[in-house]
Amino acid sequence: MALDLAFLGRVESHSNLIERGLEPILIAAGIAEVRPVVAQAGKPVLDASGAPETVVAGTYGMHSLRHACASLWIENGYNPKQIQRLMGHSSIEVTFDGYGHLFADAEADQRAAETLQARLLGS
Repeated sequence: MALDLAFLGRVESHSNLIERGLEPILIAAGIAEVRPVVAQAGKPVLDASGAPETVVAGTYGMHSLRHACASLWIENGYNPKQIQRLMGHSSIEVTFDGYGHLFADAEADQRAAETLQARLLGS
């Protein structure tokens, strides 16, 4: 199957999207925190005086933004199948496992129970 895709330049790597895109935006917006620099072995990197080196980094990552987007879609009334499709989940179970708690509507549940009671008991 041929795909008619056109790219201007090249496809960006995940690290470039984060380092050149998301991180600077988050830092400029003040959505950042100071974190210790950690070596590959998991130990903190120390400066010449023995103090831990730090870096300013964005508070949120790409996954957090993805989760926020799905949460906003749910808040705006998108149904579970729409969310599944938009998020690219392989099944509705994946969608409900991650976001099922956000679909809860206690008032709707109460209305449904009252309606069922009225139909069953004729009151």
